[in-house]
Amino acid sequence: MAARRGNLAARTAAVRTTRAFFEAHDFAEVETPCLQVSPGLEPHLRAFATTLDEPFGQGRQALYLHTSPEFAMKKLLAGGVARLWQMARVFRNGERSPTHHPEFTMLEWYRAGASLDDLMRDTEELVRACARAAGVASLRRGAAMCDPFGPWRRLSVAEAFAEYAGLDVLATAPDPWSPDTALLAAEARRIGISVSGSDSWDDVVFKVMLERIEPHLGYGRPVFLHSYPLSMAALARPSPGDPRVAERFEAYACGVELANAFGELTDAAEQRRRFTADMDLKQALYGERYPVDEDFLAALEFGLPESAGIALGFDRLVMLLTDAANIEDVLWAPVAGG
Repeated sequence: MAARRGNLAARTAAVRTTRAFFEAHDFAEVETPCLQVSPGLEPHLRAFATTLDEPFGQGRQALYLHTSPEFAMKKLLAGGVARLWQMARVFRNGERSPTHHPEFTMLEWYRAGASLDDLMRDTEELVRACARAAGVASLRRGAAMCDPFGPWRRLSVAEAFAEYAGLDVLATAPDPWSPDTALLAAEARRIGISVSGSDSWDDVVFKVMLERIEPHLGYGRPVFLHSYPLSMAALARPSPGDPRVAERFEAYACGVELANAFGELTDAAEQRRRFTADMDLKQALYGERYPVDEDFLAALEFGLPESAGIALGFDRLVMLLTDAANIEDVLWAPVAGG
């Protein structure tokens, strides 16, 4: 505890600054339940399951600890809360590494009528404010450093693949919803990346990202990696400027993925189709599937406004503010184990 005290002081300053930032920008601070019917439907995330027992034998219900407060917050957005934010405790099973923890803090905010450009500006302003509060001029992780006070780079996924891997990733997805795995696998092998016969198109993308692209992201200055291939953005709407890509970005600093943002999908039928496809993939890979949140789809039917939302790993931000080597170095009381 004593060794973490300086990091925890910086964390406290960042929490205070974050709350002041959203209050100044007229956001409502909300609190949604950790217990949900659906924990989140990203195929590769594992949730903690539990059972809710009603008193006096009135029934039992299977529930999950949420992997993100996204569904609940979007219900509030559909209900008329135009600007909302939350510092949420979220839970992901099977995750523990220097930048992962089974229970961690996710900072999420949503804005009706906003674009990804608006969220990029929010992110820049918030990170700068937290850096000032922590008394640092740069974000650091070991030998890596970046300056959040200068211009943040904006780089599309296609540009990143061309610059760092020397391949045209969108050319391997002539049908944006059914990318050609063989085409991309051949390109990956050409540049020396090992690909197995069981890899999907997304798997190959992730391998190229991990080996050739992420090692270059967020050094010197943070970067927004934007315009993800359409098949890689389950909760994002297609880009009106390029039907091959979706309105999604991730923010990177010092090689660490800091945030993930979407221009929100508002089509309930399309969202259901994507959820079904994701759970079919989860069933095939891991032998399980999670229920769809029907209330969330009903909220989309009711009318989710044109909006944008973002999830930022708050613990990772504090790591970069304090040059902490491990996420547990910035937590008041880490989950036992490991």
